[in-house]
Amino acid sequence: MNRIEPQALAPAVPAVEILSADKTYPNGTQALLPVDLSIAEGEFVTLLGPSGCGKSTLLKMVAGMLEPSDGRLLVWRKPVSQLHDSTRRMSFVFQSATLMPWASVRTNVRLPLDLAGVPRAEAEARVSESLALVGLEKFADALPRALSGGMQMRVSIARGLVTQPDLLLMDEPFGALDEITRHKLDADLLELWRKKKLTVIFVTHSIHEAVFLSSRVVMMAARPGRVVEQFQIDEPYPRSADFMVTPAFARYAKQLQDSLLRASTLEEEAAR
Repeated sequence: MNRIEPQALAPAVPAVEILSADKTYPNGTQALLPVDLSIAEGEFVTLLGPSGCGKSTLLKMVAGMLEPSDGRLLVWRKPVSQLHDSTRRMSFVFQSATLMPWASVRTNVRLPLDLAGVPRAEAEARVSESLALVGLEKFADALPRALSGGMQMRVSIARGLVTQPDLLLMDEPFGALDEITRHKLDADLLELWRKKKLTVIFVTHSIHEAVFLSSRVVMMAARPGRVVEQFQIDEPYPRSADFMVTPAFARYAKQLQDSLLRASTLEEEAAR
């Protein structure tokens, strides 16, 4: 694993550019110091760090759900607010599945297309494609309560994919799942990333998940939140469960653990 200074990477084709963007809430709480970060098309970038370091805040700023207090965020060289004028698309997958309990899986996945006014025949075809991608085509007419937690998250991912995004933002989507289900969904996510040629920004608290998934890990520290280190995971794809028991995986995990401890120490010092 190679450590990189926070501003050392200069991707030739940036999908996301965060340019000295910070966030201070109306009550005076500074959630994020100015962040400078560039994410290239096709990267799988994970945001890692202690609780309260601004991972989710930064992700929501990229999505346009939160406005930066200062600085700029560009998605394919345009402000996030102008993304609707582009041929590029972005989707957000939340921590919980956030499904409509009274509606079928099919209807839940179709929701973004219904809101966008996509004709029903086209929408249904895209729903079927998305459900097939996550292995749930046989459950299209089921209600969410009939599905396991892992299956519900698959529905949420299918809903994110149905708009045919180029950029997928994921805020700890598997954090509440058991380890076996989580590892399975991690592997499935990597396959989707490769198959659909997505750019992914992924938030997690799990060092092992970060190593397994990422082409690059961005370490953040809190009080206030900021980027403190970046690491490339120099391992080929596809990655299987066997990768997780290799000496290389252990070395990556150790370096990230040491970095996380340093980030936590910075938080403690700032709190004094």
